[in-house]
Amino acid sequence: MSFIKRLLGICQTEIPQNVHCWNYDGKELTVDLSMAPEVSQAGSAMRIEGKTLPNRVLVVHGDDNEWYVFKNKCTHGGRRLDPLKGESKLQCCSIGKSEFDYQGNILGGSAKKNIVGYPVELNDKTLTVKL
Repeated sequence: MSFIKRLLGICQTEIPQNVHCWNYDGKELTVDLSMAPEVSQAGSAMRIEGKTLPNRVLVVHGDDNEWYVFKNKCTHGGRRLDPLKGESKLQCCSIGKSEFDYQGNILGGSAKKNIVGYPVELNDKTLTVKL
């Protein structure tokens, strides 16, 4: 990622093209994975953002083929997060480059606190996340 993008806090992870692939009922976020090709491959991710959500969310299909969901907000400056391909960790989209593992633990950078991870349940092609 370029210095200018980091300075401006522009992340690489995209929002889903199909805005109907997710739903939030006030307690749980559900993602229809059959409608979300952005996360079809291990090592991919997508941002879910919307006025109905209490927080921005980052959905990660980990390199280990497991699913992880995080509050998409770095604990240092509040910028979004991106997964680092092939490294099983996340990095803040700022010049501080805070890094976190898939359990939300801080690995380095400017952040002093862990990030928030949410419990995830996979049932067939539906991901359910308790926010």
